[in-house]
Amino acid sequence: MIRWTLTIFLALIVFSAALPWLEKLGVGRLPGDVRFTLFGKTIFLPFASTILLSLVLFAVVRLLR
Repeated sequence: MIRWTLTIFLALIVFSAALPWLEKLGVGRLPGDVRFTLFGKTIFLPFASTILLSLVLFAVVRLLR
Protein backbone atom coordinates (compact mmCIF):
# COMPACT_ATOMS: atom_id res chain seq x y z
CA MET A 1 0.00 0.00 0.00
CA ILE A 2 2.79 2.42 0.85
CA ARG A 3 4.52 1.59 -2.44
CA TRP A 4 1.42 2.59 -4.44
CA THR A 5 1.03 5.78 -2.43
CA LEU A 6 4.65 6.68 -3.11
CA THR A 7 4.25 5.81 -6.81
CA ILE A 8 1.19 8.04 -7.18
CA PHE A 9 2.92 10.85 -5.28
CA LEU A 10 5.97 10.65 -7.56
CA ALA A 11 3.73 10.52 -10.64
CA LEU A 12 1.97 13.64 -9.37
CA ILE A 13 5.30 15.46 -9.08
CA VAL A 14 6.42 14.38 -12.57
CA PHE A 15 3.05 15.30 -14.03
CA SER A 16 3.12 18.74 -12.42
CA ALA A 17 6.58 19.38 -13.88
CA ALA A 18 5.47 18.29 -17.37
CA LEU A 19 2.13 20.11 -17.18
CA PRO A 20 2.92 23.02 -19.53
CA TRP A 21 3.88 20.59 -22.29
CA LEU A 22 0.95 18.26 -21.62
CA GLU A 23 -1.61 21.09 -21.61
CA LYS A 24 -0.87 21.58 -25.30
CA LEU A 25 -2.11 17.99 -25.80
CA GLY A 26 -5.29 18.59 -23.76
CA VAL A 27 -4.24 16.63 -20.68
CA GLY A 28 -4.92 18.45 -17.43
CA ARG A 29 -8.51 19.40 -18.11
CA LEU A 30 -10.21 16.17 -17.12
CA PRO A 31 -13.21 16.23 -14.74
CA GLY A 32 -11.16 14.94 -11.79
CA ASP A 33 -8.51 17.66 -12.05
CA VAL A 34 -8.88 20.38 -9.45
CA ARG A 35 -7.65 23.94 -10.01
CA PHE A 36 -8.35 26.77 -7.59
CA THR A 37 -6.89 30.11 -6.56
CA LEU A 38 -5.93 30.75 -2.95
CA PHE A 39 -4.36 34.02 -1.80
CA GLY A 40 -3.45 34.96 -5.36
CA LYS A 41 -1.75 31.64 -6.17
CA THR A 42 -3.22 29.07 -8.51
CA ILE A 43 -3.09 25.56 -7.08
CA PHE A 44 -3.53 22.64 -9.45
CA LEU A 45 -4.18 19.07 -8.31
CA PRO A 46 -4.29 16.79 -11.38
CA PHE A 47 -5.82 13.67 -9.83
CA ALA A 48 -7.62 12.27 -12.89
CA SER A 49 -4.81 13.09 -15.31
CA THR A 50 -2.23 11.46 -13.04
CA ILE A 51 -4.27 8.28 -12.84
CA LEU A 52 -4.82 8.28 -16.61
CA LEU A 53 -1.13 8.77 -17.38
CA SER A 54 -0.15 6.12 -14.81
CA LEU A 55 -2.49 3.61 -16.47
CA VAL A 56 -1.09 4.43 -19.91
CA LEU A 57 2.47 4.05 -18.65
CA PHE A 58 1.55 0.78 -16.95
CA ALA A 59 0.02 -0.57 -20.18
CA VAL A 60 3.09 0.42 -22.20
CA VAL A 61 5.48 -1.22 -19.74
CA ARG A 62 3.28 -4.30 -19.60
CA LEU A 63 3.30 -4.62 -23.41
CA LEU A 64 7.07 -4.19 -23.64
CA ARG A 65 7.70 -6.86 -21.05
